[in-house]
Amino acid sequence: MAKEAATIELIWDLMRGRTEGISRVDYVPQKPVFPEALPYEQPFPRTSPESQGIHSRQIEELFRALKASKELHMHNVMILKGGKVIGETAFYPYRQELWHATYSMCKSVTSMAVGLLISEGKLTLDTKVVDIFRKNVSLFGFIRQKDLTVRHLLTMTSGVSFNETGAISGNDWVKSYLEAFCHHEPGTFFEYNSMNTYMLSAILTEITGETVLEYLTPRLFAPMGITKVFWETCPKGNNKGGWGLFLCVEDMAKLGQLYLDAGKWKGQQLIPEDWVRESVSSKVVPPENTGFPGYGYQIWTCKRAGQFAFNGMLGQNVFVYPDVDMVVVTTAGNEVLFNSNVLQDVLEEHLPSESAYLPPLPEDKKAYQSLLTCQQELSGPSPEASILRHGGWSRRMSESRRDCRSRKDRSFLLKTERQGMEMAYQAPGGAGKRGMEPADIRRFQHFLDGKRYVMMTPQVGLFTLMGQVFHNNYTDGIRELGFHLEKSRFFLDIREGEKSFSIPAGFEKAEYSVIDFHGEPYLDAAEGRFAFDEDGRLVLELNIYYLEDAIRRRIKIFFEEEETEVHFSEVPGKKILLDGLESLTAALSENTVVRKIREKGNVDLLRLAMETTLEPVVRGKRIV
Repeated sequence: MAKEAATIELIWDLMRGRTEGISRVDYVPQKPVFPEALPYEQPFPRTSPESQGIHSRQIEELFRALKASKELHMHNVMILKGGKVIGETAFYPYRQELWHATYSMCKSVTSMAVGLLISEGKLTLDTKVVDIFRKNVSLFGFIRQKDLTVRHLLTMTSGVSFNETGAISGNDWVKSYLEAFCHHEPGTFFEYNSMNTYMLSAILTEITGETVLEYLTPRLFAPMGITKVFWETCPKGNNKGGWGLFLCVEDMAKLGQLYLDAGKWKGQQLIPEDWVRESVSSKVVPPENTGFPGYGYQIWTCKRAGQFAFNGMLGQNVFVYPDVDMVVVTTAGNEVLFNSNVLQDVLEEHLPSESAYLPPLPEDKKAYQSLLTCQQELSGPSPEASILRHGGWSRRMSESRRDCRSRKDRSFLLKTERQGMEMAYQAPGGAGKRGMEPADIRRFQHFLDGKRYVMMTPQVGLFTLMGQVFHNNYTDGIRELGFHLEKSRFFLDIREGEKSFSIPAGFEKAEYSVIDFHGEPYLDAAEGRFAFDEDGRLVLELNIYYLEDAIRRRIKIFFEEEETEVHFSEVPGKKILLDGLESLTAALSENTVVRKIREKGNVDLLRLAMETTLEPVVRGKRIV
């Protein structure tokens, strides 16, 4: 009950707009800056798709299909065939050389560590969890979990009620897990729970005295040249196990290739072959909504014969295709908790068919050069980066609204100073078709230069809510918002709590910078565009991409005389956040007052309140 009470209190705090001191988990800065200067070790060789029996145009069409999807929000993709890279690209503004949050993909890495520990004779599948943590287990906990084994943790069949919400409810996750009730007898059926994986991490640390990262470094990461790696820890110092790992895309591909080759890397058996074989074979059937037909030891099995996946929410995947000797890695920021059938469908449409015979093809220099050009274009500024040149909002208006807009545009006057200095901007009548020219963009930047606004309700952070919860790094609330020009660069100025940020925003291409949230640095790319809404208000829309993660902050600022109206949202958006919070809000809904309110109205007021929390609108008043 303590966990539920702490979770409910946190949700209430978020809905009430509280920011300071809301975390129930002790915060210590952990994330370091990405070690860009560190040389990359043991890269895969690169070759043409034709040398591996695949047409270059197939790979190019796949990349373009991934880019065109409105649902996938791709960040990176890498394709291996025969242990060689035959296609790779970042999707602007993301950068291929950076590490990226893996989310639950790292559960498969924790499974690798458990397999090694078993091979060393320090653990078995049937070891009982209470025997490992006897000093931590109460009498009631021992009775409830006396039959719980390592095998149950690996297959997500523990039945323990202490789940992901525990990560935001207190500091001692092992103790809370061991004292929790069980929904069903261990081994009865599949119930996804990231705290099962956390317990595997805690078990390894209890036995070895090392974190999973420390344990794997000499045994797995160093031999494979995986050096740019970071794994978050819980308040007690255990790696989180089921999330919190940052890896480079090519290093994710190395782990997929390792399992494709039955645990061998360059002739060295790093993971026991029998463990690999057992891990990728289905042990339990998960619910249909996961998108996977089976689950092994922290690894998903797929519909294609022999295929398996290391899967993380929001589009982090390592897909392994033994039948055609291929590995596909994706990072993204989509709206999917488990497997995206959209992504699977796109891959199946463009990759070789099941068990296809793929002898080398004659080299096609023209097609291969086209693929390389495509990869370079996708990694650079996309068409959306110059959206002002190609339309903007008015394109989506009805004809009557467009006619009204153009009349407003022709008469719209921006007042730069109350003393009488005015700048008459005749917003182009054809703005819906030809967009704003660079000179127009600069004019608006100069108009905003030096202006500052105080926020009426400082409840929102520059970091997304998803980022705050997953990394236990909560906002102090944006107090002030402003703008300035410096050497022809446009900056968004934010005061959040007592901390000030100046974030460069590009209008032709993204501007890169580092934002420090309470001692944790995040590399970002920021883009801006100007437009008018249907009421003739000037609007500045900003996208702040957190390049090492799956998240993006969106800010729309509507300017009115001496005030602003600021709309905040994030990608992934409220749908997945509300789905993820469903189990939390279920407990909150049992509150007597909340239940009576819901029973009296046709509207789910709790959900409405949560939606407002996830996409808040804050007004600001000009102070400079």
